[in-house]
Amino acid sequence: MDLLKNDIENQLIVKQQHPNFKSGDTITVYYKIKEGEKERIQFFKGDVIQRKGSGLTETFTIRKISNGVGVERIFPINSPGIEKIEVNKEGKVRRARIFYLRQRTGKSARIKQKRS
Repeated sequence: MDLLKNDIENQLIVKQQHPNFKSGDTITVYYKIKEGEKERIQFFKGDVIQRKGSGLTETFTIRKISNGVGVERIFPINSPGIEKIEVNKEGKVRRARIFYLRQRTGKSARIKQKRS
């Protein structure tokens, strides 16, 4: 059953090439928005708080603070609506899922930056 499912997924979903990023990194996702006949590209910049799933059905969650309110957005990694992904900063965290950022504001919500 799993073999059949994987075969169908491979035929239907086109795998896209994106840069490597992980939890704690700050990234910008450029994605397409359709409004009637028009199409435009909008970006969402924030911290990756988790990557979930594997293979073609993998998703990632980005969190940003907009006007003092936390906003989270979940993107499928192989979505045809994603134009490109840019890695702005590499963060240094010890966890794969950093949900503790939801309770924090201000300086305590910062993620340490990786030294290069």
